[in-house]
Amino acid sequence: MTRAPHLLLAAVLAAFAILPVGAQAASPTAADVKRGLRGLVAAKGGPPGAIATLHRDGRTIVLRAGRADIRRRRAPRASDHMRIASVAKAFSGAVALRLVRDRKLGLDDTIAQRLPGMPVAWGQVTVRQMLNHTSGLPDYTRSKAFAEQAQNDPRGFVSPSRIIDWVRADPLEFPSGSRYEYSNTDNIVVGLIAEATTRRPYAWLLKQYVFRPAKLGQTSFPSSVALPRPFIHGYLAEPGGQYEDASTFLSPSGAWASGAVVSTPRDLNAFMRAYLGLRFFVRAQQRQQMRFVRGGESSPPGPGANSAGLALFRYRTRCGTVFGHTGNFPGYVQFAAATADGRRALTTSLNIPAPTGKLLAKLRRVQATAACALLRG
Repeated sequence: MTRAPHLLLAAVLAAFAILPVGAQAASPTAADVKRGLRGLVAAKGGPPGAIATLHRDGRTIVLRAGRADIRRRRAPRASDHMRIASVAKAFSGAVALRLVRDRKLGLDDTIAQRLPGMPVAWGQVTVRQMLNHTSGLPDYTRSKAFAEQAQNDPRGFVSPSRIIDWVRADPLEFPSGSRYEYSNTDNIVVGLIAEATTRRPYAWLLKQYVFRPAKLGQTSFPSSVALPRPFIHGYLAEPGGQYEDASTFLSPSGAWASGAVVSTPRDLNAFMRAYLGLRFFVRAQQRQQMRFVRGGESSPPGPGANSAGLALFRYRTRCGTVFGHTGNFPGYVQFAAATADGRRALTTSLNIPAPTGKLLAKLRRVQATAACALLRG
Protein backbone atom coordinates (compact mmCIF):
# COMPACT_ATOMS: atom_id res chain seq x y z
CA MET A 1 0.00 0.00 0.00
CA THR A 2 3.01 2.31 0.00
CA ARG A 3 4.21 2.05 -3.56
CA ALA A 4 1.80 4.52 -5.14
CA PRO A 5 0.19 6.95 -2.63
CA HIS A 6 -0.61 9.52 -5.30
CA LEU A 7 -2.32 6.85 -7.40
CA LEU A 8 -4.38 5.80 -4.38
CA LEU A 9 -5.41 9.36 -3.59
CA ALA A 10 -6.39 9.95 -7.21
CA ALA A 11 -8.52 6.81 -7.06
CA VAL A 12 -10.28 8.01 -3.91
CA LEU A 13 -11.20 11.31 -5.54
CA ALA A 14 -12.16 9.68 -8.84
CA ALA A 15 -14.33 7.11 -7.07
CA PHE A 16 -16.89 9.79 -6.25
CA ALA A 17 -16.83 11.60 -9.61
CA ILE A 18 -19.55 11.28 -12.22
CA LEU A 19 -18.26 9.52 -15.30
CA PRO A 20 -19.30 10.01 -18.94
CA VAL A 21 -21.83 7.88 -20.68
CA GLY A 22 -20.77 5.38 -23.32
CA ALA A 23 -22.64 3.21 -25.78
CA GLN A 24 -23.90 -0.28 -25.00
CA ALA A 25 -24.94 -3.38 -26.82
CA ALA A 26 -26.74 -6.44 -25.53
CA SER A 27 -26.90 -10.19 -26.04
CA PRO A 28 -29.50 -12.10 -24.09
CA THR A 29 -27.58 -15.16 -22.85
CA ALA A 30 -25.73 -16.01 -19.67
CA ALA A 31 -22.91 -17.40 -21.81
CA ASP A 32 -22.45 -13.97 -23.34
CA VAL A 33 -22.32 -12.39 -19.88
CA LYS A 34 -19.49 -14.74 -18.89
CA ARG A 35 -17.70 -14.00 -22.16
CA GLY A 36 -18.03 -10.30 -21.39
CA LEU A 37 -16.59 -10.75 -17.90
CA ARG A 38 -13.62 -12.58 -19.36
CA GLY A 39 -13.16 -9.76 -21.84
CA LEU A 40 -13.08 -7.20 -19.04
CA VAL A 41 -10.46 -9.19 -17.14
CA ALA A 42 -8.34 -9.56 -20.27
CA ALA A 43 -8.59 -5.87 -21.25
CA LYS A 44 -5.74 -3.43 -20.68
CA GLY A 45 -6.26 -1.88 -17.24
CA GLY A 46 -9.12 -4.30 -16.60
CA PRO A 47 -9.92 -5.92 -13.26
CA PRO A 48 -8.12 -8.98 -11.92
CA GLY A 49 -11.55 -10.50 -11.34
CA ALA A 50 -15.24 -10.07 -12.11
CA ILE A 51 -18.46 -11.75 -11.01
CA ALA A 52 -22.11 -11.49 -12.03
CA THR A 53 -25.25 -12.98 -10.53
CA LEU A 54 -28.54 -13.49 -12.37
CA HIS A 55 -31.61 -14.50 -10.35
CA ARG A 56 -34.73 -15.67 -12.15
CA ASP A 57 -37.34 -18.39 -11.64
CA GLY A 58 -36.16 -18.91 -8.08
CA ARG A 59 -32.60 -19.76 -9.12
CA THR A 60 -29.38 -17.73 -8.98
CA ILE A 61 -26.81 -18.18 -11.74
CA VAL A 62 -23.25 -17.17 -10.80
CA LEU A 63 -20.83 -16.19 -13.58
CA ARG A 64 -17.14 -15.58 -12.77
CA ALA A 65 -13.85 -14.66 -14.38
CA GLY A 66 -10.33 -13.94 -13.18
CA ARG A 67 -9.25 -13.79 -9.55
CA ALA A 68 -10.58 -12.51 -6.24
CA ASP A 69 -6.97 -12.20 -5.03
CA ILE A 70 -4.03 -11.87 -7.43
CA ARG A 71 -1.89 -13.93 -5.04
CA ARG A 72 -4.16 -16.97 -5.34
CA ARG A 73 -5.71 -18.81 -8.25
CA ARG A 74 -9.32 -18.47 -7.12
CA ALA A 75 -12.21 -16.80 -8.89
CA PRO A 76 -14.57 -14.48 -7.00
CA ARG A 77 -17.42 -16.32 -5.29
CA ALA A 78 -21.00 -15.27 -4.61
CA SER A 79 -20.28 -15.60 -0.86
CA ASP A 80 -17.19 -13.34 -0.91
CA HIS A 81 -17.49 -10.00 0.86
CA MET A 82 -16.93 -6.71 -0.99
CA ARG A 83 -17.55 -3.00 -0.64
CA ILE A 84 -20.79 -2.16 -2.44
CA ALA A 85 -19.97 1.56 -2.63
CA SER A 86 -22.88 3.81 -3.65
CA VAL A 87 -25.30 0.91 -3.98
CA ALA A 88 -25.49 1.60 -0.23
CA LYS A 89 -27.58 4.66 -1.16
CA ALA A 90 -30.38 2.26 -2.03
CA PHE A 91 -30.11 0.92 1.53
CA SER A 92 -30.51 4.42 2.95
CA GLY A 93 -33.45 4.85 0.60
CA ALA A 94 -34.99 1.69 2.05
CA VAL A 95 -34.63 3.10 5.56
CA ALA A 96 -36.10 6.48 4.62
CA LEU A 97 -39.05 5.03 2.72
CA ARG A 98 -39.76 2.64 5.58
CA LEU A 99 -40.01 5.67 7.87
CA VAL A 100 -42.34 7.30 5.34
CA ARG A 101 -44.44 4.15 5.32
CA ASP A 102 -44.65 4.30 9.12
CA ARG A 103 -45.62 8.01 8.94
CA LYS A 104 -42.58 8.99 10.96
CA LEU A 105 -41.15 10.99 8.08
CA GLY A 106 -42.51 12.85 5.08
CA LEU A 107 -40.87 13.09 1.68
CA ASP A 108 -41.52 16.82 1.66
CA ASP A 109 -40.17 17.38 5.17
CA THR A 110 -37.29 19.83 5.07
CA ILE A 111 -33.82 19.81 6.59
CA ALA A 112 -34.82 22.80 8.75
CA GLN A 113 -37.75 20.82 10.17
CA ARG A 114 -35.79 17.66 10.87
CA LEU A 115 -32.24 18.88 11.57
CA PRO A 116 -32.39 22.47 12.81
CA GLY A 117 -28.64 22.48 13.48
CA MET A 118 -27.81 22.24 9.79
CA PRO A 119 -26.75 25.28 7.72
CA VAL A 120 -29.55 27.80 7.26
CA ALA A 121 -28.87 27.89 3.51
CA TRP A 122 -29.83 24.22 3.28
CA GLY A 123 -33.02 24.59 5.31
CA GLN A 124 -35.67 24.27 2.61
CA VAL A 125 -34.16 21.19 0.95
CA THR A 126 -36.56 18.25 1.23
CA VAL A 127 -36.06 14.55 1.84
CA ARG A 128 -37.44 13.90 -1.64
CA GLN A 129 -34.86 16.20 -3.23
CA MET A 130 -32.00 14.52 -1.41
CA LEU A 131 -33.16 11.06 -2.41
CA ASN A 132 -33.31 11.98 -6.11
CA HIS A 133 -30.23 14.26 -6.06
CA THR A 134 -32.01 17.49 -6.94
CA SER A 135 -31.16 19.09 -3.59
CA GLY A 136 -28.25 21.29 -4.63
CA LEU A 137 -26.32 20.26 -1.50
CA PRO A 138 -22.55 20.63 -2.01
CA ASP A 139 -20.85 17.26 -2.49
CA TYR A 140 -18.41 16.76 0.38
CA THR A 141 -16.27 14.39 -1.73
CA ARG A 142 -15.28 17.39 -3.85
CA SER A 143 -14.15 19.40 -0.85
CA LYS A 144 -10.56 20.25 0.03
CA ALA A 145 -11.03 18.73 3.49
CA PHE A 146 -12.07 15.37 2.04
CA ALA A 147 -8.98 15.32 -0.16
CA GLU A 148 -6.80 16.15 2.83
CA GLN A 149 -8.37 13.37 4.88
CA ALA A 150 -7.74 10.86 2.10
CA GLN A 151 -4.16 12.07 1.76
CA ASN A 152 -3.18 12.38 5.43
CA ASP A 153 -5.27 9.81 7.33
CA PRO A 154 -7.17 7.60 4.87
CA ARG A 155 -7.81 4.83 7.41
CA GLY A 156 -8.89 7.17 10.19
CA PHE A 157 -12.44 7.26 11.51
CA VAL A 158 -14.60 10.12 10.23
CA SER A 159 -17.91 10.92 11.93
CA PRO A 160 -20.98 12.02 9.94
CA SER A 161 -20.92 15.39 11.72
CA ARG A 162 -17.34 15.94 10.60
CA ILE A 163 -18.35 15.13 7.03
CA ILE A 164 -21.00 17.84 7.24
CA ASP A 165 -18.46 20.26 8.70
CA TRP A 166 -16.36 19.89 5.55
CA VAL A 167 -19.08 21.67 3.55
CA ARG A 168 -21.07 23.43 6.29
CA ALA A 169 -20.04 26.89 5.09
CA ASP A 170 -20.87 26.17 1.45
CA PRO A 171 -24.08 27.45 -0.17
CA LEU A 172 -26.35 25.33 -2.32
CA GLU A 173 -24.91 24.56 -5.73
CA PHE A 174 -28.26 25.54 -7.31
CA PRO A 175 -31.82 26.23 -6.12
CA SER A 176 -33.17 23.01 -4.63
CA GLY A 177 -35.44 21.10 -6.97
CA SER A 178 -34.31 22.98 -10.08
CA ARG A 179 -32.08 20.30 -11.62
CA TYR A 180 -30.26 17.02 -11.06
CA GLU A 181 -26.72 16.74 -9.71
CA TYR A 182 -25.37 13.68 -7.91
CA SER A 183 -24.17 14.56 -4.39
CA ASN A 184 -22.86 12.15 -1.77
CA THR A 185 -23.86 14.67 0.92
CA ASP A 186 -27.53 13.92 0.17
CA ASN A 187 -27.43 10.49 1.76
CA ILE A 188 -25.32 11.61 4.71
CA VAL A 189 -28.08 14.08 5.61
CA VAL A 190 -30.80 11.48 4.98
CA GLY A 191 -29.02 9.14 7.39
CA LEU A 192 -28.78 11.86 10.03
CA ILE A 193 -32.49 12.63 9.60
CA ALA A 194 -33.31 8.93 10.05
CA GLU A 195 -31.31 8.91 13.29
CA ALA A 196 -32.94 12.11 14.57
CA THR A 197 -36.43 10.85 13.69
CA THR A 198 -36.07 7.49 15.41
CA ARG A 199 -33.44 8.33 18.05
CA ARG A 200 -31.64 5.20 16.91
CA PRO A 201 -28.16 4.81 15.37
CA TYR A 202 -28.18 4.43 11.60
CA ALA A 203 -26.41 1.06 11.92
CA TRP A 204 -29.32 -0.18 14.08
CA LEU A 205 -31.85 1.05 11.53
CA LEU A 206 -30.08 -0.79 8.72
CA LYS A 207 -30.03 -3.99 10.73
CA GLN A 208 -33.67 -3.83 11.85
CA TYR A 209 -35.27 -2.34 8.74
CA VAL A 210 -33.14 -3.84 5.94
CA PHE A 211 -30.70 -6.61 6.83
CA ARG A 212 -33.09 -8.73 8.89
CA PRO A 213 -36.25 -8.42 6.75
CA ALA A 214 -34.27 -9.32 3.62
CA LYS A 215 -32.29 -12.05 5.45
CA LEU A 216 -28.95 -10.51 4.51
CA GLY A 217 -26.75 -12.64 6.76
CA GLN A 218 -23.48 -11.56 5.12
CA THR A 219 -24.15 -7.83 4.93
CA SER A 220 -22.73 -5.31 7.42
CA PHE A 221 -22.11 -1.63 8.02
CA PRO A 222 -18.51 -1.28 9.25
CA SER A 223 -16.77 1.88 10.38
CA SER A 224 -13.24 0.41 10.28
CA VAL A 225 -11.19 -0.64 7.27
CA ALA A 226 -11.20 -4.38 7.98
CA LEU A 227 -13.26 -6.61 5.68
CA PRO A 228 -14.92 -9.86 6.76
CA ARG A 229 -13.23 -12.95 5.32
CA PRO A 230 -13.31 -14.25 2.71
CA PHE A 231 -13.41 -11.11 0.62
CA ILE A 232 -12.81 -9.98 -2.94
CA HIS A 233 -9.65 -7.90 -2.93
CA GLY A 234 -10.01 -4.48 -4.52
CA TYR A 235 -7.22 -3.17 -6.74
CA LEU A 236 -5.95 -0.14 -8.59
CA ALA A 237 -4.39 -0.75 -11.99
CA GLU A 238 -0.90 0.76 -12.17
CA PRO A 239 1.14 1.61 -15.27
CA GLY A 240 2.97 -1.45 -16.56
CA GLY A 241 0.17 -3.87 -15.79
CA GLN A 242 0.76 -4.04 -12.02
CA TYR A 243 -2.01 -3.88 -9.40
CA GLU A 244 -2.05 -2.08 -6.04
CA ASP A 245 -4.24 -3.65 -3.35
CA ALA A 246 -6.68 -0.96 -2.14
CA SER A 247 -9.03 -3.24 -0.19
CA THR A 248 -8.32 -1.54 3.14
CA PHE A 249 -6.88 1.77 1.97
CA LEU A 250 -9.84 3.99 2.86
CA SER A 251 -12.02 3.93 5.98
CA PRO A 252 -15.66 3.35 5.04
CA SER A 253 -16.65 5.76 7.82
CA GLY A 254 -15.94 8.59 5.38
CA ALA A 255 -18.72 7.24 3.16
CA TRP A 256 -21.20 6.33 5.95
CA ALA A 257 -24.80 6.28 4.65
CA SER A 258 -23.62 7.13 1.14
CA GLY A 259 -21.41 4.09 0.66
CA ALA A 260 -20.10 2.13 3.67
CA VAL A 261 -22.11 -1.10 3.38
CA VAL A 262 -20.22 -4.37 2.88
CA SER A 263 -22.06 -7.28 1.30
CA THR A 264 -21.62 -10.26 -1.03
CA PRO A 265 -22.83 -10.78 -4.61
CA ARG A 266 -25.49 -13.20 -3.35
CA ASP A 267 -26.74 -10.89 -0.58
CA LEU A 268 -26.70 -7.86 -2.87
CA ASN A 269 -28.87 -9.71 -5.38
CA ALA A 270 -31.27 -10.64 -2.58
CA PHE A 271 -31.41 -7.01 -1.41
CA MET A 272 -32.39 -5.77 -4.87
CA ARG A 273 -35.20 -8.31 -5.06
CA ALA A 274 -36.45 -7.21 -1.65
CA TYR A 275 -36.09 -3.51 -2.51
CA LEU A 276 -38.19 -3.74 -5.67
CA GLY A 277 -40.38 -6.48 -4.19
CA LEU A 278 -41.80 -4.17 -1.48
CA ARG A 279 -40.18 -5.91 1.48
CA PHE A 280 -39.35 -2.59 3.16
CA PHE A 281 -42.28 -0.35 2.23
CA VAL A 282 -45.51 -0.53 0.26
CA ARG A 283 -46.81 0.43 -3.16
CA ALA A 284 -47.65 4.01 -2.18
CA GLN A 285 -43.99 4.73 -1.44
CA GLN A 286 -42.83 2.91 -4.55
CA ARG A 287 -45.06 5.08 -6.71
CA GLN A 288 -43.31 8.12 -5.25
CA GLN A 289 -39.93 6.44 -5.67
CA MET A 290 -40.56 5.81 -9.36
CA ARG A 291 -41.11 9.41 -10.34
CA PHE A 292 -37.98 9.69 -12.46
CA VAL A 293 -35.82 12.66 -13.35
CA ARG A 294 -34.64 12.39 -16.95
CA GLY A 295 -30.92 12.59 -17.45
CA GLY A 296 -30.23 11.67 -13.85
CA GLU A 297 -27.26 9.31 -14.06
CA SER A 298 -25.97 7.02 -11.36
CA SER A 299 -22.26 7.21 -10.64
CA PRO A 300 -20.79 5.56 -12.66
CA PRO A 301 -23.54 5.36 -15.28
CA GLY A 302 -25.20 2.00 -15.64
CA PRO A 303 -26.43 0.43 -18.88
CA GLY A 304 -28.76 2.13 -21.31
CA ALA A 305 -30.52 5.42 -20.63
CA ASN A 306 -30.34 6.43 -16.96
CA SER A 307 -33.02 8.31 -15.00
CA ALA A 308 -33.09 9.13 -11.29
CA GLY A 309 -35.84 8.18 -8.85
CA LEU A 310 -35.76 8.16 -5.05
CA ALA A 311 -32.60 6.21 -4.12
CA LEU A 312 -33.19 4.25 -7.31
CA PHE A 313 -32.23 4.59 -10.96
CA ARG A 314 -34.07 3.40 -14.05
CA TYR A 315 -31.95 1.74 -16.74
CA ARG A 316 -33.68 1.44 -20.10
CA THR A 317 -31.87 -1.05 -22.32
CA ARG A 318 -32.69 -2.49 -25.72
CA CYS A 319 -34.11 -5.57 -23.99
CA GLY A 320 -36.23 -3.78 -21.41
CA THR A 321 -35.98 -1.86 -18.17
CA VAL A 322 -34.37 -2.66 -14.83
CA PHE A 323 -34.15 -0.56 -11.67
CA GLY A 324 -31.22 -0.29 -9.29
CA HIS A 325 -28.01 1.51 -8.46
CA THR A 326 -24.32 1.59 -9.33
CA GLY A 327 -21.36 2.21 -7.04
CA ASN A 328 -17.71 3.22 -7.15
CA PHE A 329 -15.12 2.90 -4.37
CA PRO A 330 -11.33 2.53 -4.48
CA GLY A 331 -10.93 -1.06 -5.68
CA TYR A 332 -14.59 -1.80 -6.50
CA VAL A 333 -17.22 -0.93 -9.09
CA GLN A 334 -20.75 -2.27 -8.62
CA PHE A 335 -24.07 -2.56 -10.43
CA ALA A 336 -27.19 -4.08 -8.89
CA ALA A 337 -30.68 -4.01 -10.38
CA ALA A 338 -33.99 -5.84 -10.52
CA THR A 339 -37.22 -5.93 -12.47
CA ALA A 340 -40.09 -3.73 -11.29
CA ASP A 341 -41.71 -6.62 -9.41
CA GLY A 342 -38.46 -7.75 -7.80
CA ARG A 343 -38.73 -11.27 -9.17
CA ARG A 344 -35.58 -11.06 -11.28
CA ALA A 345 -32.34 -9.38 -10.29
CA LEU A 346 -28.73 -9.06 -11.35
CA THR A 347 -25.41 -7.82 -10.02
CA THR A 348 -22.03 -7.20 -11.59
CA SER A 349 -18.91 -6.62 -9.49
CA LEU A 350 -15.37 -5.79 -10.61
CA ASN A 351 -12.39 -5.43 -8.29
CA ILE A 352 -11.12 -2.13 -9.67
CA PRO A 353 -12.64 1.36 -9.36
CA ALA A 354 -14.98 2.53 -12.10
CA PRO A 355 -13.04 2.74 -15.35
CA THR A 356 -13.22 5.50 -17.93
CA GLY A 357 -13.18 5.71 -21.71
CA LYS A 358 -13.24 2.46 -23.70
CA LEU A 359 -13.12 0.26 -20.62
CA LEU A 360 -16.17 1.99 -19.14
CA ALA A 361 -18.01 1.52 -22.44
CA LYS A 362 -17.03 -2.15 -22.36
CA LEU A 363 -18.30 -2.50 -18.80
CA ARG A 364 -21.62 -0.91 -19.71
CA ARG A 365 -21.99 -3.33 -22.62
CA VAL A 366 -21.48 -6.24 -20.24
CA GLN A 367 -24.07 -4.76 -17.85
CA ALA A 368 -26.51 -4.39 -20.73
CA THR A 369 -25.81 -7.98 -21.76
CA ALA A 370 -26.58 -9.08 -18.21
CA ALA A 371 -29.85 -7.13 -18.26
CA CYS A 372 -30.82 -8.82 -21.53
CA ALA A 373 -29.93 -12.26 -20.17
CA LEU A 374 -32.06 -11.53 -17.12
CA LEU A 375 -35.07 -10.19 -19.05
CA ARG A 376 -35.08 -12.54 -22.04
CA GLY A 377 -33.60 -15.68 -20.57
